[in-house]
Amino acid sequence: MATIPLTVRGAERLQAELHRLKHVERPSVINAIAEARAQGDLSENAEYDAARERQGFIEGRISELDGTLSNAQLIDPSTIDADGRVVFGATVEIEDLESGDKVTYQIVGDVEADIRANLISVSSPVARALIGKYEGDVVQVQAPSGIREFEIVSIKYL
Repeated sequence: MATIPLTVRGAERLQAELHRLKHVERPSVINAIAEARAQGDLSENAEYDAARERQGFIEGRISELDGTLSNAQLIDPSTIDADGRVVFGATVEIEDLESGDKVTYQIVGDVEADIRANLISVSSPVARALIGKYEGDVVQVQAPSGIREFEIVSIKYL
């Protein structure tokens, strides 16, 4: 399995989720299964079926997180000497040249991307266009609505 790039903050979030699943969710679903079994006939027991389904989801997610974290390559953006370029982990403020709207994104690994938190995947079209560019550069991004142009306003390594 190939290494998976993760920021330190992203790895901490995944570790916290893994801890919660192992020490809170897993025991809770085991108790729910035990309670449902105590009710008798399992063939028509919806609570038992739901608890078993939830257990399958939890165990699958635990396995996925274990695999991701064991193959993670941790990258701390604050220690990167990128010479002012946009690199993995950089926090980049860009301005849409057409609308004038400004937005700030951090470029992160695929597994920690969350557009609601302004964390974009390194493999996204916007991130691919930004990688290697400098403050003041204008990049073009192929969007569903056509080509969009953005100017890099600032780059930070937090």
